[in-house]
Amino acid sequence: MTIINTKYKSAPLTLPLIISALLFSTAACSNQSGLTANTDSKDAKTSPKKSAVSNEKPEFTTKTIATFDEPWAMTALPKMNNAEPRLLVTQKTGELFIVDTATGTKTAVTGVPKVAYGGQGGLGDIALAPDFATSNNVYISYAEAGTGNDSNKFGAKVIKAKLSGMNTSTPSLQGITPIWQQVPKVTGQGHYSHRLLFSPDGQHLYISSGERQKKDPAQDMSMNLGKIIRLNADGSVPKDNPFVNNSSKIASQFWTTGNRNVLGMAFDKKGQLWANEMGPKDGDEFNLIEKGKNYGWPLVSNGSDYSGAPIPDHVTRPEFEEPKITWTPVISPSSMTLYSSGTHNDFPAWEGNFLIGGLSSKALVVVNAADNNTATERYRYDMGERIRSVLAVDGEVWVLEDESNSKLLKLLPK
Repeated sequence: MTIINTKYKSAPLTLPLIISALLFSTAACSNQSGLTANTDSKDAKTSPKKSAVSNEKPEFTTKTIATFDEPWAMTALPKMNNAEPRLLVTQKTGELFIVDTATGTKTAVTGVPKVAYGGQGGLGDIALAPDFATSNNVYISYAEAGTGNDSNKFGAKVIKAKLSGMNTSTPSLQGITPIWQQVPKVTGQGHYSHRLLFSPDGQHLYISSGERQKKDPAQDMSMNLGKIIRLNADGSVPKDNPFVNNSSKIASQFWTTGNRNVLGMAFDKKGQLWANEMGPKDGDEFNLIEKGKNYGWPLVSNGSDYSGAPIPDHVTRPEFEEPKITWTPVISPSSMTLYSSGTHNDFPAWEGNFLIGGLSSKALVVVNAADNNTATERYRYDMGERIRSVLAVDGEVWVLEDESNSKLLKLLPK
């Protein structure tokens, strides 16, 4: 595991280990700008070897395409006749737009379900169905308010809908079908997660389900909070899910347990699933997501509770999966995308790397996952604003700032 910290923790170390740690941290930080990230000396024995990819840090300028109020997610529609891509962009307040990146024109999509806007909740993620070319179906996540006995309680919900009229001035969502929801609905409006991602073969839908700031549900097999969910595209449970035989029926949905607040998921070129996870006070994580594994929250974390109470580190409980990277101070990771060249190859040095948006860090973070499944932060770019979403499309990169009057930016290589 790589531990990224701005200062070394106090610990008795032998001279060779100190020298090894200092050499490694120098290599890890030599290409970073803006916010500084160092490798913690206590990890010197297990830190991965330097990547064979180019270490020359690519630079870029940005071009403003459009502005939004509290955007949350974006995805790209299929290209038409080699034109500039059109993006689907969600706003937390409940709006969905089709954005022409060539002109910056935003076209509102009607028929979006009513969302429970507030706190971290509202309209969330959007993903194209694997058969979008023929079905025009999209998947959308959002926060939903409860009714009756669940009044004043909230939970994430995922739907499927047909995007009708997307090439007209009046696009709309039609034929809304429920796919999944968090159970139970709870008080508070934080840690929904509700990130959506289809497997590379298009067979399975992965949903990150936050523990809603309640901690214990992440280890409770009777609740689907604090888990990563794996479903078939119609919302049914795959027969090869790891907990299909669990006495708790809802556990059949789970792919992993012990997750806190996963806001970014992406597959690497080998088809392995990776995710970033918001830690508590310190200890943000970058994890390799594997079938049936328990990632330890709230029993272990490389951060501490906001009250100041300590939480045992992962190393103290080997039965839980240890993160490949932890960040202290935090980067507050948001969305994540894998950079891969296509028609364009704007940033060849990023090939096969993950791009992560940083909220409190106001950064774009580039992470390399090596063939041996170790991971390192390669570069960090000071973006000057909170970064809510990042998307690599056909060798180009788009970034969404967070909060009101935020910009959709295209990264232009220097």
